[in-house]
Amino acid sequence: MIEADYVTTDPDVLAAYSSDQAGFVRAGRPVALARPRETADVVRVLEYAHEHRIPVVPQGARTGMSGGATAVDGAILLSLERMDRILDIDEVDHTATVQPGVVNAVLSKAVAEKGLFYPPDPGSWESSTIGGNVATNAGGLCCVKYGVTSDFVRHLEVVLADGRVLRTGRRTAKGVAGYDLVRLITGSEGTLGVVTEVTVALRPAAEKPLTALAFFHTSAAACRAVTAYLGTGRRPSVLEFMDKATVDAVSAYRDLGFPDDVGAVLIAQSDRGPAAPDDLEAFAVAARECEAMEVFVASDQAEADLLIEARRLVGVALGRLGDQLVDDVCVPRSRLAELIEGIAEIGGEHGVAVPCCGHAGDGNLHPTVVFDAGDPESVRRGQAAFDAIMALGLRLGGTITGEHGVGTLKRAWLETELGEVGLSVHQAVKRAFDPHGILNPGKVIHGKPS
Repeated sequence: MIEADYVTTDPDVLAAYSSDQAGFVRAGRPVALARPRETADVVRVLEYAHEHRIPVVPQGARTGMSGGATAVDGAILLSLERMDRILDIDEVDHTATVQPGVVNAVLSKAVAEKGLFYPPDPGSWESSTIGGNVATNAGGLCCVKYGVTSDFVRHLEVVLADGRVLRTGRRTAKGVAGYDLVRLITGSEGTLGVVTEVTVALRPAAEKPLTALAFFHTSAAACRAVTAYLGTGRRPSVLEFMDKATVDAVSAYRDLGFPDDVGAVLIAQSDRGPAAPDDLEAFAVAARECEAMEVFVASDQAEADLLIEARRLVGVALGRLGDQLVDDVCVPRSRLAELIEGIAEIGGEHGVAVPCCGHAGDGNLHPTVVFDAGDPESVRRGQAAFDAIMALGLRLGGTITGEHGVGTLKRAWLETELGEVGLSVHQAVKRAFDPHGILNPGKVIHGKPS
Protein backbone atom coordinates (compact mmCIF):
# COMPACT_ATOMS: atom_id res chain seq x y z
CA MET A 1 0.00 0.00 0.00
CA ILE A 2 1.04 3.62 -0.55
CA GLU A 3 3.21 5.02 2.23
CA ALA A 4 2.03 8.59 2.81
CA ASP A 5 0.77 10.68 5.69
CA TYR A 6 -2.60 11.05 3.98
CA VAL A 7 -3.23 7.28 3.81
CA THR A 8 -4.58 5.17 6.67
CA THR A 9 -5.62 1.55 7.09
CA ASP A 10 -7.10 1.99 10.57
CA PRO A 11 -10.21 -0.27 10.65
CA ASP A 12 -12.28 2.16 12.71
CA VAL A 13 -11.54 5.04 10.36
CA LEU A 14 -12.30 2.87 7.32
CA ALA A 15 -15.64 1.87 8.83
CA ALA A 16 -16.55 5.51 9.42
CA TYR A 17 -15.91 6.35 5.76
CA SER A 18 -17.47 3.26 4.19
CA SER A 19 -21.03 4.50 3.54
CA ASP A 20 -22.98 7.46 2.28
CA GLN A 21 -26.63 8.16 3.16
CA ALA A 22 -28.28 5.59 0.88
CA GLY A 23 -30.62 3.00 2.32
CA PHE A 24 -30.63 -0.61 1.04
CA VAL A 25 -26.96 -0.36 0.02
CA ARG A 26 -24.44 -2.68 1.67
CA ALA A 27 -20.96 -1.26 2.14
CA GLY A 28 -17.96 -3.38 1.19
CA ARG A 29 -14.69 -3.64 3.10
CA PRO A 30 -12.06 -1.15 1.87
CA VAL A 31 -8.34 -1.71 2.35
CA ALA A 32 -7.29 1.92 2.83
CA LEU A 33 -8.45 5.51 2.99
CA ALA A 34 -6.54 8.29 1.23
CA ARG A 35 -7.26 11.93 2.14
CA PRO A 36 -5.04 13.94 -0.22
CA ARG A 37 -4.49 17.69 -0.07
CA GLU A 38 -3.18 18.29 -3.59
CA THR A 39 -3.75 17.03 -7.12
CA ALA A 40 -0.30 15.43 -7.08
CA ASP A 41 -1.42 13.21 -4.19
CA VAL A 42 -4.46 12.07 -6.17
CA VAL A 43 -2.22 11.31 -9.14
CA ARG A 44 -0.04 9.12 -6.94
CA VAL A 45 -3.02 7.18 -5.61
CA LEU A 46 -4.46 6.52 -9.05
CA GLU A 47 -1.11 5.57 -10.59
CA TYR A 48 -0.68 3.00 -7.81
CA ALA A 49 -4.25 1.73 -8.13
CA HIS A 50 -3.97 1.48 -11.90
CA GLU A 51 -0.71 -0.46 -11.69
CA HIS A 52 -2.06 -2.90 -9.11
CA ARG A 53 -5.66 -3.04 -10.44
CA ILE A 54 -7.11 -1.82 -7.13
CA PRO A 55 -10.59 -0.28 -7.17
CA VAL A 56 -10.87 3.36 -6.10
CA VAL A 57 -14.03 4.93 -4.64
CA PRO A 58 -13.94 8.75 -4.79
CA GLN A 59 -15.80 10.53 -1.98
CA GLY A 60 -16.90 14.03 -1.03
CA ALA A 61 -18.90 14.65 2.14
CA ARG A 62 -20.78 11.34 1.70
CA THR A 63 -24.17 13.07 1.80
CA GLY A 64 -25.32 11.24 -1.34
CA MET A 65 -28.54 9.22 -1.36
CA SER A 66 -27.76 6.57 -3.99
CA GLY A 67 -24.69 4.71 -2.73
CA GLY A 68 -22.31 6.40 -5.14
CA ALA A 69 -19.68 6.94 -2.41
CA THR A 70 -20.16 3.61 -0.64
CA ALA A 71 -17.13 1.33 -0.31
CA VAL A 72 -16.62 -1.80 -2.38
CA ASP A 73 -14.54 -4.77 -1.23
CA GLY A 74 -10.79 -4.27 -1.55
CA ALA A 75 -11.07 -0.60 -2.53
CA ILE A 76 -9.04 2.47 -1.71
CA LEU A 77 -11.45 5.15 -0.49
CA LEU A 78 -10.32 8.46 -1.96
CA SER A 79 -11.78 11.27 0.14
CA LEU A 80 -11.38 14.77 -1.30
CA GLU A 81 -12.56 16.51 1.89
CA ARG A 82 -9.12 17.98 2.69
CA MET A 83 -8.86 19.62 -0.74
CA ASP A 84 -11.00 22.48 0.51
CA ARG A 85 -9.43 25.71 -0.75
CA ILE A 86 -11.16 28.44 -2.71
CA LEU A 87 -8.42 29.21 -5.22
CA ASP A 88 -9.87 32.27 -6.94
CA ILE A 89 -12.97 34.42 -7.15
CA ASP A 90 -12.91 36.52 -10.31
CA GLU A 91 -15.13 39.59 -9.89
CA VAL A 92 -14.68 40.64 -13.52
CA ASP A 93 -15.39 37.35 -15.32
CA HIS A 94 -17.81 36.15 -12.61
CA THR A 95 -16.16 32.80 -11.96
CA ALA A 96 -14.80 30.94 -8.96
CA THR A 97 -12.16 28.22 -9.00
CA VAL A 98 -12.18 25.79 -6.10
CA GLN A 99 -10.86 22.47 -4.94
CA PRO A 100 -13.49 19.72 -4.76
CA GLY A 101 -13.71 19.63 -0.96
CA VAL A 102 -15.08 23.17 -0.69
CA VAL A 103 -18.52 23.03 0.95
CA ASN A 104 -21.32 24.50 -1.15
CA ALA A 105 -22.43 26.92 1.58
CA VAL A 106 -18.86 28.11 2.13
CA LEU A 107 -18.50 29.00 -1.54
CA SER A 108 -21.94 30.62 -1.61
CA LYS A 109 -21.10 32.86 1.34
CA ALA A 110 -17.64 33.73 0.01
CA VAL A 111 -18.95 34.92 -3.35
CA ALA A 112 -21.87 36.73 -1.70
CA GLU A 113 -19.34 38.91 0.12
CA LYS A 114 -18.24 40.11 -3.31
CA GLY A 115 -21.75 40.78 -4.54
CA LEU A 116 -21.97 37.53 -6.50
CA PHE A 117 -24.21 34.46 -6.39
CA TYR A 118 -23.67 30.73 -6.90
CA PRO A 119 -27.19 29.35 -7.49
CA PRO A 120 -27.03 25.51 -7.19
CA ASP A 121 -28.26 24.78 -3.67
CA PRO A 122 -28.90 21.09 -2.91
CA GLY A 123 -30.75 20.33 0.30
CA SER A 124 -27.41 19.33 1.83
CA TRP A 125 -25.76 22.62 0.80
CA GLU A 126 -24.43 23.29 4.30
CA SER A 127 -22.40 20.05 4.26
CA SER A 128 -22.13 18.75 0.68
CA THR A 129 -19.06 19.65 -1.35
CA ILE A 130 -18.67 21.18 -4.79
CA GLY A 131 -16.85 18.04 -5.96
CA GLY A 132 -19.75 15.87 -4.83
CA ASN A 133 -22.21 18.28 -6.43
CA VAL A 134 -20.30 17.96 -9.70
CA ALA A 135 -20.15 14.17 -9.40
CA THR A 136 -23.93 13.89 -9.11
CA ASN A 137 -24.89 17.00 -11.11
CA ALA A 138 -26.77 18.16 -8.03
CA GLY A 139 -29.85 20.36 -8.21
CA GLY A 140 -31.66 22.02 -5.36
CA LEU A 141 -34.45 24.40 -4.47
CA CYS A 142 -33.32 27.15 -6.86
CA CYS A 143 -32.89 24.98 -9.95
CA VAL A 144 -36.45 25.71 -11.16
CA LYS A 145 -35.13 29.12 -12.21
CA TYR A 146 -31.36 28.82 -12.39
CA GLY A 147 -30.67 25.24 -13.46
CA VAL A 148 -28.49 22.48 -11.99
CA THR A 149 -24.76 22.18 -11.31
CA SER A 150 -23.82 21.35 -14.92
CA ASP A 151 -25.27 24.68 -16.04
CA PHE A 152 -22.56 26.43 -14.02
CA VAL A 153 -19.45 24.26 -14.47
CA ARG A 154 -17.00 25.91 -16.90
CA HIS A 155 -13.71 24.05 -16.46
CA LEU A 156 -12.52 20.90 -14.70
CA GLU A 157 -9.21 19.42 -13.69
CA VAL A 158 -9.66 15.64 -13.61
CA VAL A 159 -7.25 12.86 -12.72
CA LEU A 160 -7.93 9.90 -15.00
CA ALA A 161 -7.82 6.25 -13.99
CA ASP A 162 -4.16 5.85 -14.99
CA GLY A 163 -3.04 9.03 -13.18
CA ARG A 164 -2.93 11.37 -16.17
CA VAL A 165 -4.33 14.85 -15.54
CA LEU A 166 -7.02 16.09 -17.90
CA ARG A 167 -7.88 19.79 -18.02
CA THR A 168 -11.06 20.30 -19.96
CA GLY A 169 -13.53 23.07 -20.63
CA ARG A 170 -12.72 26.76 -20.56
CA ARG A 171 -13.12 29.79 -18.39
CA THR A 172 -14.78 31.81 -21.15
CA ALA A 173 -18.54 32.25 -21.29
CA LYS A 174 -18.63 30.56 -24.71
CA GLY A 175 -16.62 27.80 -26.35
CA VAL A 176 -17.42 24.87 -28.63
CA ALA A 177 -13.99 23.46 -29.47
CA GLY A 178 -14.12 19.67 -29.28
CA TYR A 179 -16.43 17.35 -27.39
CA ASP A 180 -18.07 18.70 -24.24
CA LEU A 181 -16.16 16.58 -21.74
CA VAL A 182 -17.13 18.90 -18.90
CA ARG A 183 -20.79 17.95 -19.32
CA LEU A 184 -19.84 14.29 -19.71
CA ILE A 185 -17.82 14.17 -16.51
CA THR A 186 -20.34 16.23 -14.53
CA GLY A 187 -22.82 13.68 -13.24
CA SER A 188 -20.59 10.66 -13.89
CA GLU A 189 -20.33 9.90 -10.15
CA GLY A 190 -16.59 9.30 -10.07
CA THR A 191 -16.71 6.51 -12.67
CA LEU A 192 -14.75 8.38 -15.37
CA GLY A 193 -12.20 10.35 -13.36
CA VAL A 194 -11.54 12.16 -10.09
CA VAL A 195 -12.30 15.88 -10.16
CA THR A 196 -9.55 17.86 -8.40
CA GLU A 197 -10.40 21.42 -9.44
CA VAL A 198 -13.60 23.12 -10.57
CA THR A 199 -14.26 26.50 -12.16
CA VAL A 200 -17.88 27.57 -11.87
CA ALA A 201 -19.80 30.48 -13.31
CA LEU A 202 -21.32 33.00 -10.94
CA ARG A 203 -24.21 35.41 -11.24
CA PRO A 204 -24.62 38.94 -9.89
CA ALA A 205 -26.19 38.78 -6.44
CA ALA A 206 -29.92 38.26 -6.58
CA GLU A 207 -32.36 40.47 -4.74
CA LYS A 208 -33.52 39.29 -1.33
CA PRO A 209 -36.41 36.94 -2.17
CA LEU A 210 -40.01 37.37 -1.16
CA THR A 211 -41.75 34.19 -0.02
CA ALA A 212 -45.33 32.94 -0.08
CA LEU A 213 -46.94 29.76 1.21
CA ALA A 214 -50.26 28.19 0.24
CA PHE A 215 -52.18 25.48 2.11
CA PHE A 216 -54.39 23.02 0.24
CA HIS A 217 -56.82 20.28 1.24
CA THR A 218 -55.36 17.88 -1.35
CA SER A 219 -52.14 17.27 -3.26
CA ALA A 220 -54.10 17.29 -6.52
CA ALA A 221 -55.21 20.87 -5.87
CA ALA A 222 -51.62 21.91 -5.15
CA CYS A 223 -50.46 20.34 -8.43
CA ARG A 224 -53.14 22.24 -10.34
CA ALA A 225 -51.86 25.43 -8.73
CA VAL A 226 -48.31 24.66 -9.90
CA THR A 227 -49.50 24.35 -13.49
CA ALA A 228 -51.70 27.44 -13.24
CA TYR A 229 -48.96 29.60 -11.75
CA LEU A 230 -46.21 28.60 -14.15
CA GLY A 231 -48.71 29.01 -16.97
CA THR A 232 -48.67 32.75 -16.28
CA GLY A 233 -45.10 32.87 -17.55
CA ARG A 234 -43.58 33.60 -14.14
CA ARG A 235 -40.35 31.84 -13.24
CA PRO A 236 -40.10 31.63 -9.44
CA SER A 237 -36.72 31.15 -7.82
CA VAL A 238 -38.28 28.44 -5.62
CA LEU A 239 -41.48 26.41 -5.98
CA GLU A 240 -41.59 23.55 -3.47
CA PHE A 241 -44.20 20.92 -2.57
CA MET A 242 -44.88 19.08 0.68
CA ASP A 243 -47.62 16.48 1.13
CA LYS A 244 -49.65 15.95 4.30
CA ALA A 245 -47.33 13.32 5.79
CA THR A 246 -44.34 15.60 5.27
CA VAL A 247 -46.13 18.61 6.75
CA ASP A 248 -47.17 16.53 9.76
CA ALA A 249 -43.57 15.35 10.30
CA VAL A 250 -42.19 18.90 10.09
CA SER A 251 -44.90 20.22 12.43
CA ALA A 252 -44.12 17.47 14.94
CA TYR A 253 -40.44 18.44 14.84
CA ARG A 254 -41.00 22.18 15.08
CA ASP A 255 -44.24 24.10 15.52
CA LEU A 256 -44.45 26.52 12.61
CA GLY A 257 -48.10 27.39 13.17
CA PHE A 258 -49.47 25.33 10.28
CA PRO A 259 -53.18 24.37 10.39
CA ASP A 260 -53.93 20.79 11.50
CA ASP A 261 -55.97 19.79 8.45
CA VAL A 262 -53.44 20.63 5.73
CA GLY A 263 -53.35 18.16 2.84
CA ALA A 264 -50.46 19.79 0.95
CA VAL A 265 -48.30 22.91 0.93
CA LEU A 266 -46.66 24.94 -1.82
CA ILE A 267 -43.83 27.36 -1.04
CA ALA A 268 -42.93 29.96 -3.65
CA GLN A 269 -40.18 32.54 -3.80
CA SER A 270 -39.35 35.34 -6.20
CA ASP A 271 -36.01 37.15 -6.23
CA ARG A 272 -36.91 39.67 -8.94
CA GLY A 273 -36.70 42.73 -6.73
CA PRO A 274 -39.44 45.26 -7.57
CA ALA A 275 -41.26 42.61 -9.65
CA ALA A 276 -41.36 40.08 -6.78
CA PRO A 277 -44.61 41.32 -5.19
CA ASP A 278 -46.38 40.94 -8.52
CA ASP A 279 -44.94 37.44 -8.94
CA LEU A 280 -46.27 36.38 -5.56
CA GLU A 281 -49.63 38.01 -6.17
CA ALA A 282 -49.89 35.85 -9.32
CA PHE A 283 -49.02 32.83 -7.18
CA ALA A 284 -51.71 33.76 -4.65
CA VAL A 285 -54.31 34.17 -7.40
CA ALA A 286 -53.42 30.81 -8.95
CA ALA A 287 -53.52 29.10 -5.56
CA ARG A 288 -56.91 30.55 -4.67
CA GLU A 289 -58.33 29.61 -8.06
CA CYS A 290 -57.24 26.06 -7.27
CA GLU A 291 -59.10 26.09 -3.95
CA ALA A 292 -56.25 26.90 -1.59
CA MET A 293 -57.33 26.91 2.05
CA GLU A 294 -55.14 29.90 2.79
CA VAL A 295 -52.31 31.86 1.16
CA PHE A 296 -49.73 33.67 3.26
CA VAL A 297 -47.20 36.15 1.84
CA ALA A 298 -44.27 37.03 4.11
CA SER A 299 -44.11 40.70 4.99
CA ASP A 300 -40.42 40.78 5.94
CA GLN A 301 -37.22 38.74 5.72
CA ALA A 302 -37.73 37.05 9.10
CA GLU A 303 -41.11 35.70 8.00
CA ALA A 304 -39.65 34.68 4.64
CA ASP A 305 -36.85 32.74 6.33
CA LEU A 306 -39.38 30.98 8.56
CA LEU A 307 -41.46 29.86 5.58
CA ILE A 308 -38.53 28.45 3.63
CA GLU A 309 -37.25 26.82 6.83
CA ALA A 310 -40.29 24.55 6.69
CA ARG A 311 -38.88 23.01 3.52
CA ARG A 312 -35.29 22.88 4.75
CA LEU A 313 -36.39 20.99 7.88
CA VAL A 314 -37.88 18.11 5.91
CA GLY A 315 -34.77 15.90 6.00
CA VAL A 316 -34.27 16.01 9.75
CA ALA A 317 -38.02 15.79 10.44
CA LEU A 318 -38.52 12.70 8.29
CA GLY A 319 -35.38 11.17 9.81
CA ARG A 320 -37.28 10.85 13.09
CA LEU A 321 -39.85 8.52 11.51
CA GLY A 322 -37.50 5.54 11.19
CA ASP A 323 -35.19 3.96 8.63
CA GLN A 324 -35.78 5.44 5.22
CA LEU A 325 -34.97 5.27 1.57
CA VAL A 326 -35.06 8.72 -0.03
CA ASP A 327 -36.16 8.41 -3.63
CA ASP A 328 -35.68 10.90 -6.45
CA VAL A 329 -38.07 10.81 -9.40
CA CYS A 330 -38.58 13.51 -12.00
CA VAL A 331 -41.56 13.62 -14.37
CA PRO A 332 -42.99 16.24 -16.76
CA ARG A 333 -44.87 18.82 -14.68
CA SER A 334 -48.07 17.85 -16.47
CA ARG A 335 -47.83 14.39 -14.85
CA LEU A 336 -47.01 15.60 -11.34
CA ALA A 337 -50.46 14.90 -9.86
CA GLU A 338 -50.42 11.37 -11.31
CA LEU A 339 -47.02 10.76 -9.73
CA ILE A 340 -48.13 11.94 -6.29
CA GLU A 341 -51.39 9.99 -6.41
CA GLY A 342 -49.55 6.90 -7.63
CA ILE A 343 -46.99 7.14 -4.84
CA ALA A 344 -49.79 7.25 -2.26
CA GLU A 345 -51.37 4.16 -3.80
CA ILE A 346 -48.03 2.33 -3.79
CA GLY A 347 -47.50 3.11 -0.11
CA GLY A 348 -50.93 1.72 0.74
CA GLU A 349 -50.46 -1.36 -1.43
CA HIS A 350 -47.15 -2.28 0.22
CA GLY A 351 -48.04 -1.19 3.74
CA VAL A 352 -45.31 1.44 4.10
CA ALA A 353 -45.41 5.17 4.75
CA VAL A 354 -44.12 7.24 1.81
CA PRO A 355 -44.04 10.96 2.67
CA CYS A 356 -43.42 13.03 -0.44
CA CYS A 357 -41.91 16.46 -1.01
CA GLY A 358 -39.75 18.09 -3.62
CA HIS A 359 -39.21 20.59 -6.37
CA ALA A 360 -42.67 20.99 -7.86
CA GLY A 361 -41.50 23.67 -10.27
CA ASP A 362 -39.51 21.17 -12.30
CA GLY A 363 -41.42 17.95 -11.54
CA ASN A 364 -38.67 16.50 -9.31
CA LEU A 365 -40.06 14.85 -6.16
CA HIS A 366 -38.48 12.95 -3.29
CA PRO A 367 -40.76 10.19 -2.02
CA THR A 368 -39.27 8.78 1.21
CA VAL A 369 -39.98 5.11 1.88
CA VAL A 370 -40.06 4.56 5.66
CA PHE A 371 -39.29 1.05 6.93
CA ASP A 372 -37.80 -0.91 9.81
CA ALA A 373 -34.30 -2.12 8.95
CA GLY A 374 -34.50 -4.70 11.74
CA ASP A 375 -37.58 -6.38 10.23
CA PRO A 376 -36.86 -8.40 7.06
CA GLU A 377 -40.50 -8.23 5.98
CA SER A 378 -40.54 -4.46 6.39
CA VAL A 379 -37.34 -4.22 4.36
CA ARG A 380 -38.89 -6.38 1.62
CA ARG A 381 -42.00 -4.21 1.48
CA GLY A 382 -39.91 -1.06 1.43
CA GLN A 383 -37.81 -2.33 -1.47
CA ALA A 384 -40.92 -3.37 -3.37
CA ALA A 385 -42.42 0.10 -2.88
CA PHE A 386 -39.20 1.71 -4.07
CA ASP A 387 -39.17 -0.41 -7.24
CA ALA A 388 -42.83 0.36 -7.90
CA ILE A 389 -42.11 4.10 -7.64
CA MET A 390 -39.25 3.74 -10.12
CA ALA A 391 -41.55 1.96 -12.57
CA LEU A 392 -44.28 4.57 -12.08
CA GLY A 393 -41.92 7.44 -12.83
CA LEU A 394 -40.80 5.83 -16.09
CA ARG A 395 -44.39 5.07 -17.13
CA LEU A 396 -45.20 8.75 -16.70
CA GLY A 397 -42.40 9.73 -19.09
CA GLY A 398 -39.96 10.60 -16.35
CA THR A 399 -36.52 9.55 -15.14
CA ILE A 400 -35.29 7.39 -12.27
CA THR A 401 -33.22 10.25 -10.87
CA GLY A 402 -33.45 13.99 -11.26
CA GLU A 403 -30.50 14.94 -9.05
CA HIS A 404 -29.36 12.24 -6.61
CA GLY A 405 -27.64 10.06 -9.19
CA VAL A 406 -27.72 6.34 -9.94
CA GLY A 407 -24.96 5.06 -7.67
CA THR A 408 -25.58 1.49 -6.57
CA LEU A 409 -29.17 1.97 -5.55
CA LYS A 410 -30.65 2.52 -9.01
CA ARG A 411 -28.19 0.71 -11.24
CA ALA A 412 -30.64 -2.12 -11.93
CA TRP A 413 -33.10 0.43 -13.34
CA LEU A 414 -30.65 2.24 -15.58
CA GLU A 415 -30.95 -0.10 -18.57
CA THR A 416 -34.73 0.11 -18.36
CA GLU A 417 -34.48 3.86 -18.85
CA LEU A 418 -31.59 3.95 -21.33
CA GLY A 419 -32.45 0.97 -23.52
CA GLU A 420 -29.98 -1.53 -24.94
CA VAL A 421 -28.28 0.87 -27.34
CA GLY A 422 -28.00 3.63 -24.76
CA LEU A 423 -26.50 1.20 -22.27
CA SER A 424 -23.90 -0.03 -24.77
CA VAL A 425 -22.82 3.55 -25.51
CA HIS A 426 -22.42 4.20 -21.78
CA GLN A 427 -20.29 1.07 -21.46
CA ALA A 428 -18.09 2.18 -24.37
CA VAL A 429 -17.51 5.57 -22.75
CA LYS A 430 -16.64 3.89 -19.46
CA ARG A 431 -14.08 1.62 -21.19
CA ALA A 432 -12.50 4.58 -22.97
CA PHE A 433 -11.92 6.46 -19.71
CA ASP A 434 -11.26 3.48 -17.43
CA PRO A 435 -10.23 0.35 -19.39
CA HIS A 436 -9.45 -1.69 -16.26
CA GLY A 437 -12.68 -0.73 -14.51
CA ILE A 438 -11.05 0.52 -11.28
CA LEU A 439 -12.96 3.80 -10.85
CA ASN A 440 -15.98 3.40 -8.57
CA PRO A 441 -16.77 -0.10 -9.84
CA GLY A 442 -20.32 -1.31 -9.46
CA LYS A 443 -21.68 2.24 -9.49
CA VAL A 444 -23.93 3.60 -12.24
CA ILE A 445 -22.86 1.01 -14.79
CA HIS A 446 -20.61 -2.00 -15.07
CA GLY A 447 -17.69 -1.16 -17.33
CA LYS A 448 -16.32 -4.22 -19.11
CA PRO A 449 -12.49 -4.15 -18.89
CA SER A 450 -10.73 -4.37 -22.24
